Amino acid sequence: MISDVITKGINGVPKIPGDKSISHRSIIIPSISKGICEINNILKSEDVLHTLNALKAMNVNIEESGKKLIIQGKGLNSLKEAKKKIYLGNSGTSARLLTGLLSSQKFKSVLTGDESLSSRPMKRITDPLGEMNAKINTTDGSLPLTIESSDLKPINFDLKIPSAQIKSGLLLAALNTKGETKITESKITRDHTEIMLDSFGANIETQKVDNKKIIKIVGQKELLPNNIDVPNDLSSSAFFMVSALINKNSKIILKNINNNPTRNGIILALQKMGAKIKLANQRKNNNEIICDIEVVSSDLHGCELGPEFADLMIDEYPILAVAASFANSPSLFRGLKELRVKESDRLKLILLNLKNCGIDCKSENDDLFIYPSKNYEIKNNYIQTDFDHRIAMSFCVMGTKIGPLNIEDSESINTSFPTFKNEFNKLGGSIF
Repeated sequence: MISDVITKGINGVPKIPGDKSISHRSIIIPSISKGICEINNILKSEDVLHTLNALKAMNVNIEESGKKLIIQGKGLNSLKEAKKKIYLGNSGTSARLLTGLLSSQKFKSVLTGDESLSSRPMKRITDPLGEMNAKINTTDGSLPLTIESSDLKPINFDLKIPSAQIKSGLLLAALNTKGETKITESKITRDHTEIMLDSFGANIETQKVDNKKIIKIVGQKELLPNNIDVPNDLSSSAFFMVSALINKNSKIILKNINNNPTRNGIILALQKMGAKIKLANQRKNNNEIICDIEVVSSDLHGCELGPEFADLMIDEYPILAVAASFANSPSLFRGLKELRVKESDRLKLILLNLKNCGIDCKSENDDLFIYPSKNYEIKNNYIQTDFDHRIAMSFCVMGTKIGPLNIEDSESINTSFPTFKNEFNKLGGSIF
């Protein structure tokens, strides 16, 4: 894929896909509820389809009706052993959430993934599940992994790694475990799982104590069916937001966007940089905060973000780095350790590709420094993505200012945003 310079700006109302995190949960949780659930606006990306196919392989009746999914849940213990290994492609969310879900089931499961997913750390979820008496064998700490039948016990767990995937895996395991499991988190993580479990009638409560969040869940209560309207994805919106901000004569409107306060750091960071961003029509849907967003071309200035911002927007640092490259002063983003264990080593790829685009930048102790300039000279227009969708889309946006850039493995974008190229070009982009 080639991304080239544009001159007339980015304008219009792009169609943003459904939220990826909520889409995964909107398949898993209805599948173990007791009744029929209708799911609207599900993201039909490769990652989410791997979750969908996994539940189908375990005997869940899931049908498509127009733009809806109809899921016939039959309860916490209704899943059946898959006839073959469950392949999850590149989806870390699928792997970690399903590991938690399947650890309480009375059958054996084997989870596999592609080369990228098979290099990602799984002991961060299998170790705490082991404390619950789960029997899980990994391959040197990664996929493939085998989950054996076992009787789980409740635990009190201090979430030292701020990860919604770990937290969600434990909550899904606790759902089918007798007794009360307590999870304490000191740093904020996205809370879609808690919100959705509560709306399905789970015996779950959350409270804040001395800047910590405590989640208590009592297991073995059957979930009630509930319909879900999946809001549109803020992370996917971020690429259009930055495109409009850095290209003159641009204005976009983003509709029905999830503005959950546990993951809206990209909006806060861009506003801190002087971005003209307006939020409107804020409302609640299935207890998730939804809004419309207007973004207009802006003269950005650099900023410093502390490590607390990484808890709110770790996935958005690649596109934020592109925005910072066209600011009128330097930026410093601290505490980006988790970028190294995403779909790729994103910190490494941000640095490599920014430098190839002529951007002065460096990393020290997981902190990222970006020193923008008025003049850029491309050193190498070949963008290495290591099959990471967010790196690919971020440097498509970079190409609108300094292109042409040749984005390798651009098909990785299908894992989260299959219509990205078409939507981007409709607004005035030049991707071919």
